[in-house]
Amino acid sequence: MTETAQQETVEEIDLTAANRVIDKYIDMHGSLMPVLQGIQEAYGYIPEETVHLTAERLNVYASQIYGVLTFYAQFHLQPRGKYIVRVCMGTACHVKGAGRIAETLKDRLGIEHAETTEDVKFTAEYVACIGACGMAPVIMVNDATYGSLTVQKMDDVIKKYQAMD
Repeated sequence: MTETAQQETVEEIDLTAANRVIDKYIDMHGSLMPVLQGIQEAYGYIPEETVHLTAERLNVYASQIYGVLTFYAQFHLQPRGKYIVRVCMGTACHVKGAGRIAETLKDRLGIEHAETTEDVKFTAEYVACIGACGMAPVIMVNDATYGSLTVQKMDDVIKKYQAMD
């Protein structure tokens, strides 16, 4: 994502959803994790403005919040795509061509691991194992699993999601 696109996204942040999440947990001891999870659920990531809002309202340092956000892999500080494409790079998938599948994703969408397309439609993630070794090579797009992939089948999957809204 370009710096300009990120700035535009940041400028459009409405803090109403974050305030609702904080209101829900504000009187609960140890509420930082559920607040951050709720904010991420509402926005799809943790916008910087919500970190400062959370720090102020929960009376914690922003640095403490960033410590939590950078420690746990579940949290994302940048906008993620509507469709998260997870390419399994486990042993079975590697042996059966996961590298070609990842290369196809890169060629068609112009993104590599942990990158998001300019239109914020796709995010690519290369993961250690999806746990579907019998279907190798395999990818997941959000919660849908696609196995026994070839370059042609990968193209079809990408086209299917590109055609959606």
